[in-house]
Amino acid sequence: MEGAQISLTLIIIIFTCIISYQGFNNQQMRNDFLMRPASVKEFGQYYRFLSSGFLHGSWIHLGINMFVLYQFGEQLEFTLLQHFGGLAGRLFYLLIYLGSIIFGALPSFIKHSNNQYYSALGASGGVAGVLFACSFLYPWSILLLYFVLPIPYIIAGILYLFYESYMDKKGGDNVAHDAHMSGAVFGYISIIIIFLIMNPNLFQAYFHIFLTSPFQ
Repeated sequence: MEGAQISLTLIIIIFTCIISYQGFNNQQMRNDFLMRPASVKEFGQYYRFLSSGFLHGSWIHLGINMFVLYQFGEQLEFTLLQHFGGLAGRLFYLLIYLGSIIFGALPSFIKHSNNQYYSALGASGGVAGVLFACSFLYPWSILLLYFVLPIPYIIAGILYLFYESYMDKKGGDNVAHDAHMSGAVFGYISIIIIFLIMNPNLFQAYFHIFLTSPFQ
């Protein structure tokens, strides 16, 4: 990062922790920020697409999301700053993270817009978007799954999508798996579009890395 300047990733983590903590203790605020598709449809409360991404259901939920965001967000942010400079790099980072939260909430809105009792929360869509953006940039970097099993980012991402798809079809666990998948897709596509528009040569370089597996 630039000097001793705090990263945007850390700012987002701190802000998310503050909002989530307030949500733990303030039921009215929690109700106002939750993703309630019926409220969006009836009252035009479109801010819920984004505000719900800063709430969490528990400390464990918050901790896991913020740990993964720190692990991959710092890497993604550094890469974007390195290639596009401070202002553009941070704007692209926000586009990927916040866009993945919003896009991740779309399936819930489409499927539950007439359900007054449905609600959702969490940064998982945004975190998945950041993770998958990294899986495009560094597909063969090694992730220690459960801190033990070494697995390339891209393989972990594919397994992640299969798992989320299976759990979404299975249902019954009160987790919005479709939000995770939608956020992941947005993150992966958005990083490709950014590089294609801003620097096609860089895109080709990263795509070449994807094609040249070290395991061949």
